[in-house]
Amino acid sequence: ILDSTLTWDHRRWRWQILIATYFGYAGYYLTRKTYNICMKTMADEFDWNLQDAGRIWTAFLVAYMLGQFLNSFLGRKWGPRALLLGGLGLSIAINLIFGISNSYYTFLTFMFFNGLAQASGWPACVGGVAEWLRPSERGTIMGFWSTSYLIGNMLVKFAGGILLQHYGWRWSFFGLTLLSALVWIIILIFQRNRPEDAGLTPIVEKTSSDNDYRAIRASQDVHLTTRQYFELALTPVVLTMGISYFCIKFLRYALDSWLPTFLQIQEMEPGTASYYSSIFDWAGLGGAIFAGFALDRVFRGNWAALCFTMGLGMIGSYLAVINYGTTPVAMAWCFGAVGFMVYGPDTLLCGAASVAVAGERNGVAVAGLVNGIASIGPIVQMEIIGWLARDDQLAGIRNTNLLTLGMSITFTLLMIVMMWRLHVTHAGHRKRDAERSAS
Repeated sequence: ILDSTLTWDHRRWRWQILIATYFGYAGYYLTRKTYNICMKTMADEFDWNLQDAGRIWTAFLVAYMLGQFLNSFLGRKWGPRALLLGGLGLSIAINLIFGISNSYYTFLTFMFFNGLAQASGWPACVGGVAEWLRPSERGTIMGFWSTSYLIGNMLVKFAGGILLQHYGWRWSFFGLTLLSALVWIIILIFQRNRPEDAGLTPIVEKTSSDNDYRAIRASQDVHLTTRQYFELALTPVVLTMGISYFCIKFLRYALDSWLPTFLQIQEMEPGTASYYSSIFDWAGLGGAIFAGFALDRVFRGNWAALCFTMGLGMIGSYLAVINYGTTPVAMAWCFGAVGFMVYGPDTLLCGAASVAVAGERNGVAVAGLVNGIASIGPIVQMEIIGWLARDDQLAGIRNTNLLTLGMSITFTLLMIVMMWRLHVTHAGHRKRDAERSAS
């Protein structure tokens, strides 16, 4: 970040962009996760059963998945700044409605719309930093930067929990929404899509068609046409990335949703289970930072090879869970190793890799497309794992571990396909450019 080749204005603006988008995505979590910490209290007050209360969150997950595709298109058409301000602004308004509502169907309806708005956050933030980071430093910086959702999640649990305990669920919504409004103002003041918008020269060198070796040769114009967007969406590289990220999101949300419950099934106290389940998240934080550093310093931008390597680590970690996770404490620590390996590809596929495959200008579109396909995973895992654990809970844990091991193997095999496809694509680009030069 303190690169001496950049002017002081470049460095100042880049710090502003990184900080604004970091808090921006954390701010999205403040208007996303409030319902999760308030759900049981609200269900008791309104006499909802937990299945009906859960369906409100299912409505969010479905809309979030659909919204990734919608927002990837809008972001590429309007730009990351408009998408970021518009999406967070809508979510703030919706959460104010939650704070004054009493009707189940009001929550169900507006939670769906909140999912659509929330889906703008990640692609807008990725697109918002893409043209401020050069390829050689993208992994390291985005490795740290991508921890924003972990910080946002922790802030929701801390600040929202205090408000819930002392003032009730409505003030959890109001208080966290107020914090999000402050974040919205920070974005408005400090965020710009690219250096040229701040009156600066570009930081990322513009690649000519003669030496463009990106996996996808998509338009680098400020705005894509609808036809160009669909051509980008249907490229084999984007589709393979999306399916690969589906595996990762399935794994991450499976542990995020079920690990505390699985530890309690093995007779760990609820409070202790919550504490030990956080090992997965803290190890994941380290994995995300490690992956960013390794992408730049060891793998030299070859994100597919890095994901493949961490995929092998995932397989080994799940084998450790199956063979050595015989006690709750041992299981929690083994899942910490899983978290380290999962969060690396999780941040790469929808972050640095999404920018790398089709260029900085298309980062917002690719991130949304990849995330959209992957967002089916959290919906599917809830139903499948719930079905596996419905009768014999201990057998359900074993079968879930075998399922997630299989998902890790599938991801690793897909990374082999991706490495081959990238190699062939880059070789083809070089051959065509050589033929063009010879003629």
